[in-house]
Amino acid sequence: MNKYEIIRKIENFAPVETAEAWDCVGFMVETKRENVYRIMVCLTVTDMVVAQARRQECDMIISHHPLFEVPISWADIDIYSAHTNLDKAKGGTTDTIIDALYLDDYKIEIEHEFLRMIDFKKDVSIDEFVEMFRGLSPNVRYINNKKVDSVRKVAFCAGSGSEFISEAKDLGADALVTGDLKFHTALDSDIVVVDMGHFESEIIIRPVLKNLVGEGIEVIYAEEKSPFIY
Repeated sequence: MNKYEIIRKIENFAPVETAEAWDCVGFMVETKRENVYRIMVCLTVTDMVVAQARRQECDMIISHHPLFEVPISWADIDIYSAHTNLDKAKGGTTDTIIDALYLDDYKIEIEHEFLRMIDFKKDVSIDEFVEMFRGLSPNVRYINNKKVDSVRKVAFCAGSGSEFISEAKDLGADALVTGDLKFHTALDSDIVVVDMGHFESEIIIRPVLKNLVGEGIEVIYAEEKSPFIY
C-alpha cells in the first residue's frame, strides 16, 4: 500500500494543523520508499522499537510520541508521528480512556481542546471511581485533598495533563484523570486527580492507529512497557 494513502487517513482523522505550535508531527524520517507492506505501531520510538521493526521486516513505524532528534542510524525506515493532533481528535488519545471504561450511562459534557468532560448522571463514590481505572493501570494513584465522598463530572486528558487541573475545575469538573502528576501540583489541587501514568493513559491508542491504517497491510504492535518499576 502507498504510504501516503495511509498518512492521508491518519491526517483526515487527526489534522496536522490542530497540533500545538511547539509540537513535531508528521514524518520524522521519510525515505524514498512509497509502498509499505508491514507497519509497526508504537507509543514511543526507541532503539529497541527500531530493532524490533527491523527484525520483523517492517517498512514503517507509526508512533504517538514524536522525535525531536533522529539518529542517523534510523534513516532507512519511515517513521511518522501523530501527537497533539491525535490527542485533540474526536476518538483520539483522550477519548480512548473513556471508551476503555465501558461505561453504561454517561454523557460528554464538554469537548475542549485537550480536555473531555463527562457527566456520570449520578454521584459515583471515590472508591468506585478509582476502581474503574485498576484494569487500565494497575499502579493508578489519586489525590483527594478536599476529602470529597463522590464525583459526578470528570475531565480527562491522556498523557501529561496536570497543567489543566485549574481549567478542569473552572469548567465544573469534580475530578481530572490524567498522568504525570507532580508532587506540588498534587498538593495544591482543589479537585480529585487520578494519575493513571503517562504510558498507561496513552498505550491504548494503538488499536485506533491500527484501524486507521486499515485492511490490506500487516500491523504489528511494538513490545513496550512503562520505564517505571513498581
